[in-house]
Amino acid sequence: MNIILLGPPGAGKGTQAAMLVDERNMVQLSTGDMLRAARTSGTEMGKMVAGVMDRGELVTDEIVIGLIREQLETATADGGFIFDGFPRTLAQADALNDLLDSEGQTLDAVIEMRVDDAALVSRITGRYTCANCGAGYHDTAKKPAKEGVCDKCGGTEFNRRADDNEESLKTRLMAYYKDTSPLIGYYYAKGQLQSIDGLAPIDQVKASIAGAMD
Repeated sequence: MNIILLGPPGAGKGTQAAMLVDERNMVQLSTGDMLRAARTSGTEMGKMVAGVMDRGELVTDEIVIGLIREQLETATADGGFIFDGFPRTLAQADALNDLLDSEGQTLDAVIEMRVDDAALVSRITGRYTCANCGAGYHDTAKKPAKEGVCDKCGGTEFNRRADDNEESLKTRLMAYYKDTSPLIGYYYAKGQLQSIDGLAPIDQVKASIAGAMD
């Protein structure tokens, strides 16, 4: 299956996508990850990405679609693809539809993870990751079993994103509501949208996503 996970920053999309990758053999297509990988790949597309980013310009929709096309044509995804961070706008949604059609693929589900803004503030300002392996934690919701030690790799150094603060969050939420939230109506009109409670416990959210997919 090919799916989109929709939701504002901190909704838990990354956590759920990682579980889908592990358990369903899906491939997560993260716009940020693809751009970083392309920049150092040495390919023609990579050189184009590097040039744009080095000049401080915004990466165009055409470049992102090109990167996604490369992944659709080369990545082994027995379980399908998870689109993460794309589409962000209605124009990008149309472009993704055209791309999937041209590759003989379909978009099978769009899952909106609904959350409350006040809860997002608490969720985002409290999150941090292991500096060694990237495992995610939270001050209250997901502490390591042993304080100061990563459950996954045993690392003892942790990082917090510089923009994981209330002021930055408000800016990111404004961008989401302005550009991305119209996608909810777009996919609802197409009969593809399914909404779930993104504030439920992680396992319950996981079960809701499985229900939406199956």
